[in-house]
Amino acid sequence: MITDFDSGVTMLKPSANNPATRPILSDELVANVNTKSAEALALLNQAVCEFGVDGITFANSFGAEDMVLTDLILRNNLAIEIFSLDTGRLPVETYNLIARTEQSYQTKLKLFFPKSDAVESYVRTHGINAFYETVELRKACCFMRKVEPLQRALHGKKAWITGMRAEQSSTRSNLPLREFDVSNKLEKFNPLSNWTEKEVWTYIRTHQVPYNTLHDQFYPSIGCAPCTRSVAMGEDIRSGRWWWENPETKECGLHLKK
Repeated sequence: MITDFDSGVTMLKPSANNPATRPILSDELVANVNTKSAEALALLNQAVCEFGVDGITFANSFGAEDMVLTDLILRNNLAIEIFSLDTGRLPVETYNLIARTEQSYQTKLKLFFPKSDAVESYVRTHGINAFYETVELRKACCFMRKVEPLQRALHGKKAWITGMRAEQSSTRSNLPLREFDVSNKLEKFNPLSNWTEKEVWTYIRTHQVPYNTLHDQFYPSIGCAPCTRSVAMGEDIRSGRWWWENPETKECGLHLKK
């Protein structure tokens, strides 16, 4: 174990072996994942047919779920644009995964960045790590680094795809496979809504999908580096995100419902 003395957080060493990322691949589990993969692929194809090549896009945050969808899209040559939000404060492991994904699939991903003047103003006014101080300042940081770039990424689109799952947190319970996104005023598809964590990792292992190495270090949910930490085995999946806040506030604003 190692301790970050600035935050007082005790973390597992990088060599830690996380059993959650290496499920036992029973015949039943693999068969179940194959069935759900076919269903997810059918939903993705339906989205393309309904909204057209230029009308739909996939938001890839490079979590395990998003890498499953990336593999489904690129392995099956689906005409779906893939984009990601580079907040400027991502872990180095995420940047390594971006490079590895482009190399493995021989593709180029579309990256959106926060506006530099907004970031400079925020830091000058509130401080480099002001998001730790209040929920309002944290949400303001998420807005300029994630929400506003997302709005630009979705501009002109009719639908978007996410890797969200219903069991990830209390804010995502009863997540449908398809819904109307009131905030962004377009259709939203969640093909992995009914997948379990074990099923996600079964797909990754059976298809040898690239993934963020932080997952092996007990990071089930990965966002910006200063807002993400490892969790204990059996702890809630999202407990490592904005851990200083109550569970009810643990969303960055990308998936809030009005």
